[in-house]
Amino acid sequence: MFSKDRWDEILEALNANRFRTLMTAFGVFWGIMILVLLLALTNGLKNGVSSGFSNFATNSIFMWAQGTSMPYKGLPKGRRYNFKIQDVAILKEKFPELKYVSPRNQLGGYRGANNVTRKEKTGAFSVSGDYPEFIYQQPMDITEGRFISYSDINEKRKVAVIGVDVVKSLYDSGEEPLETYIKISGVNFLVIGVFKKSNSNGDDEEDANTIFVPFSTFSQVFNYGERVAWMAITAEDETSITDLKTEIFSVMRKQHTIHPDDIRAIGNWDLAEQFGKIMGLFGILTFVGYFVGSLVLFSGAIGISNIMLIVVKERTKEIGIRRALGASPWNIRMQILQESLMLTIFAGMAGIAFASGAIWLMNTVIDALGPIENFVNPSVDIKVILIALFILVVFGVLAGLIPAIRATKMKPVDALRTD
Repeated sequence: MFSKDRWDEILEALNANRFRTLMTAFGVFWGIMILVLLLALTNGLKNGVSSGFSNFATNSIFMWAQGTSMPYKGLPKGRRYNFKIQDVAILKEKFPELKYVSPRNQLGGYRGANNVTRKEKTGAFSVSGDYPEFIYQQPMDITEGRFISYSDINEKRKVAVIGVDVVKSLYDSGEEPLETYIKISGVNFLVIGVFKKSNSNGDDEEDANTIFVPFSTFSQVFNYGERVAWMAITAEDETSITDLKTEIFSVMRKQHTIHPDDIRAIGNWDLAEQFGKIMGLFGILTFVGYFVGSLVLFSGAIGISNIMLIVVKERTKEIGIRRALGASPWNIRMQILQESLMLTIFAGMAGIAFASGAIWLMNTVIDALGPIENFVNPSVDIKVILIALFILVVFGVLAGLIPAIRATKMKPVDALRTD
């Protein structure tokens, strides 16, 4: 039940020695501020790393053929082989859980020999033969025109989608690249689109120097036939590609007469597994943030408990008088606990407010200076604040519990005799 007199007594007790009250409250203020800031910084790192995977189909693997490491059915160890375009259809048929299976071929590289020309300008660029769904597996912003379509695939059109750095290298400033022609290894391709990578966690420079052409056109023009250099495979959201990849590799080994135990014959990079490891790391960092912040907060609560013990000793005679006048032990305990809780919660709310101001300042500085690599939008949600408040209440009760018990253990007669 609310009692104005009791709250007036509590405020009066806290104001009796303001400097001591402020210094005691500072421990809780500092602890809760550290807790919130640690969680905000962890979240900023998590947001920054996650943005590197933004728009990536993270439930994906990339798979390519390597040399065999075991002989099998008369075929020697060290045999080289290639995936075929037929493998794509086999995977789609045997694994309906797969969302995208994109065969890929690649030619050249932006650090290699010049392989693309336009008028008198030349450049070395990475040329990729792809299917339309690849744009859903890797982040890409089409700034002009469009991406490859299935009409381009079916009709084997000589069209190309070029990166922004290709435009800078082959075109004059302000020159429109769409509907112009570039020569890739001596073959004319019509430019139908311009792209830039969006939040890539890979090599941004290489991405911007890439040219995409239809997979079928690439195979025909550059004499790749049915060969597939590698595949980008994405599973449906409810299916883990990491759990599925063992079966996928087994089917591919059988398809290409590879020993069932030859795990080195198929190379892969599991994006889903890597993303899961990173998110797991941030889960650990969040736990560390709570743990360290709680320890600092606990040290502040110990300080409050010590001060409350001193306060109880100073007010021994007052407690004895109240007991002699009929105050129950429960009433005495509740007053001590309420004083401890009020001091803890007020200090904690001040710490949360200060931490919120610091977070706002960090975001303002980031917005003014521009994005920081792997660090985006340090913040905490309302759930974190509620958890922090819960921790405050628990520590506030613990801080006042021992002094409250001690206050009621002394007999009223002994308390009245205390000088």
